[in-house]
Amino acid sequence: MATTTSENPLNDPAVDPFEVARDAAAVIADRSGIEHHDIALTLGSGWAKAADLLGETVSEVPATEVPGFSASAVVGHTGTLRSVRMPDGRHALVIGARTHYYEGHGVRRVVHNVRTAAATGASIMVLTNGAGGIKEHWKPGTPVLISDHINLTADSPLEGATFVDLTDLYAARLRAVAKEIDPTLDEGVYTQFRGPQYETWAEVRMARTIGGDIVGMSTALEAIAARQAGMEVLGFSLITNLAAGIQKEPLSHAEVLQAGKDAEPVIADLLARVVAAL
Repeated sequence: MATTTSENPLNDPAVDPFEVARDAAAVIADRSGIEHHDIALTLGSGWAKAADLLGETVSEVPATEVPGFSASAVVGHTGTLRSVRMPDGRHALVIGARTHYYEGHGVRRVVHNVRTAAATGASIMVLTNGAGGIKEHWKPGTPVLISDHINLTADSPLEGATFVDLTDLYAARLRAVAKEIDPTLDEGVYTQFRGPQYETWAEVRMARTIGGDIVGMSTALEAIAARQAGMEVLGFSLITNLAAGIQKEPLSHAEVLQAGKDAEPVIADLLARVVAAL
């Protein structure tokens, strides 16, 4: 097991983050009895109920008991790692313990969920989030497929001379499967800001000008790490509000949570059906 005097092993730059991911995967395998997971999901605001529809829960482990993870700092995240046996016999790892970039723990901690998923054997990574919409016809509660992203964090999970091709990062194959389940699904480019403050109207205009359709504070860094690990990525945003300047009322996290809660039954069913078809 990776050891360090730091509270979290990933805080020590001398520790190999992939070794910590392997340690985490070993704990998950031991606690769940499942040696190999086929697919992994990180469930953001509004998406948590999908875990209940995927299949039979085999085990649910508090994130604090798994190397490299910590309790979720955001209301709306479960803070657990759940192993689910799907009806077709495959196993899904459902991650409800996302570390956001704005928490200040470093990029290694942000992408540890993805690297752990890869270490469990998962070849598909489903990343979901609650986000602001720039297109005015997207009403709160609208699920949108992520077709690409713009990373405005000025950071990367890749260390050193590590060059990773991000062509087709959000796999066209997986998006096509999702559209077979729901042909009405729209697509958009996700723009990750650093947060935790919501974007200004000028920043939203900038995002739209450079090609963004969705604004949020997660996902892009995780997607890069998933590609580095050789995983296919499927991304979903739940539009919880229109972005600043497009929505005239002030933005609030309470609004985000409420929009997610209101949309839960519909998007949970959608996501479960999509995952079953992947």
